Amino acid sequence: MRPDHSDRGSAVDDVPAPSRPARADHRELGRAMHIFATDALAGAGLPLWLPAGAVIRAELERLAKDLAHADGCVDVYSPVLGKRALFERSGHLAKFADDMFPPMPLGEEEVMLRPANCPHHALIYAATRHSYRELPIRLNELAPMFRAERSGVLSGLTRVRQISLDDTHVFCRPDQVAAEAAQALRTALRAQSILGLPVDHVRLSLRDDGDGWLGTAEQWEAAQVALSEAAAGVLAGHDLELVAVPGEAAFYGPKLDLQVRDDRGHEESIATVQLDFNQPERFDLTYDGADGERHRVVMIHRGTVGSMERVTASLLERHNGRLPLWLSPVQVAILPVGDAQDGPAHALRDELAGRGLRVQVVPDGSLGARIRRSREQRDAIIAVVGAAEAARGAVQVTDVAAGFQGVVPVAELCAVLADARDRRLALVPWGSAQPTRASSELSATVEHHMR
Repeated sequence: MRPDHSDRGSAVDDVPAPSRPARADHRELGRAMHIFATDALAGAGLPLWLPAGAVIRAELERLAKDLAHADGCVDVYSPVLGKRALFERSGHLAKFADDMFPPMPLGEEEVMLRPANCPHHALIYAATRHSYRELPIRLNELAPMFRAERSGVLSGLTRVRQISLDDTHVFCRPDQVAAEAAQALRTALRAQSILGLPVDHVRLSLRDDGDGWLGTAEQWEAAQVALSEAAAGVLAGHDLELVAVPGEAAFYGPKLDLQVRDDRGHEESIATVQLDFNQPERFDLTYDGADGERHRVVMIHRGTVGSMERVTASLLERHNGRLPLWLSPVQVAILPVGDAQDGPAHALRDELAGRGLRVQVVPDGSLGARIRRSREQRDAIIAVVGAAEAARGAVQVTDVAAGFQGVVPVAELCAVLADARDRRLALVPWGSAQPTRASSELSATVEHHMR
C-alpha cells in the first residue's frame, strides 16, 4: 500500500567520523550543484533530474538493487497505469481517492496512475501457483508511483507528484513473518548506515481501539507480537530504541518505521517494514500447503533505501552537498597548473576513468578560480598537477570531507579512490596512501584558494 511519509600536509592515520554541517536547504544546493531543475511547463512537483542528479540517482538505485539481490529479491517490472477496477479491488480508491490523479477515459474503460506499486505486485504473484516450499518470494522494483499533491505542499524533492520508490513485496507463510521482518529491518538499517543518515529510533506502529482497521483482532495481535520480537532481536546489536506508538499503523497492518530527526527536531519515516492483511484477501493470494490445502499468504511491504527523491534531498542536506566519493557526481576534478601539465592531467584522467571513476579535467582559467569553482561544486577530490608533481608521477590532492591535503603518487591515488568507491565508504581512508612532500609554492596556492 502507500508508503509513509556528512588541511593537512600528510595523510591521516585515523579517518575521523564526518561531522554534521549546519543545516542546508536541498533546494539551494540542488540549484548550485545542478542536481535538479523545475519548469512551469513540465509542471509543479515534477522535478527534472539534471546530469549531476542523474549520477546520484543511478548510484542510489544501484545500492538499492545490490541490497535487494543480497537478500534474495528478484526483479519485476510493472506498468504505471491500471484500470480503475484494480484500485477498487486493492482498496486504494476507497481510502486514498483524494491523493490519486483522476481516472482517464480509454474507450469504454477508465485507467488511472497508480498511487502505490503493491496492486501490480499482487497480480504478479497471483500469475503463478506457488507451493509452501517456494516461499518466501520477494519481488523488487524501483518503480514510479503518483500522488496528486496540492500545489501548496510541494517542495523541491521532498514533496513531489511522481515518487520513484525502492519497493519490495514479500509473500511468505505466517511462520516466516518474524524472520522476514527481521531481515528487512537489518537491511534497512544497513542502507541508512551506508548513506550516512543516522536513525533516531525505530517506531513500532500499532493499531489503537478505533475503527477502520482491516483484519481480525487475532491477526493484529499475532502480527504485532511478531514485529516486536523481530525488532527487539535486531536492535540488540544497535544503540537504538524501539518505541511503540498506538494508532500509527497502516489500516491494513502494523509496521516498523525507521525514524530520523532533522536539526529542527522534525521527525519523519525514511524506511518501513509493513505487514498487510488487506491485499492477500482482496486478491485471493494463496499457496499450496504441506497438507494439500490452499492457505492465505502473508504480504510484507519492505522499504530499504526509500524514495530516490526524498533520500537525495536528505543526503544533500545532511552532507551540505559534499557527498561521499561513491555518490559524488564528479569524483575527481583534475586541474593542470599550465599547458605543460595538460598531458599528465589527461593521462591521469584516463587511468582513473579506466578504474570506473567519474573524472573531469578543468584546464581553463586561473588556478585559483578553478579551485574555488571545484570546491563550490562540491567535487569530491581536487587533484592539482604542477610541474614538480608531474615530474614525480604524483598529484597535489585535496579532500575537504576527510580533511586531507598532500602530494600522492598516481598509482596510490588510483588504488585508494577505487577501493573507497567500491566499498561505498563515507570517507576516503587516506591513511593507506603514501604522501610525498609538496612543493611549498603550489601547496600554499591550493590552501589559500580552498579556504
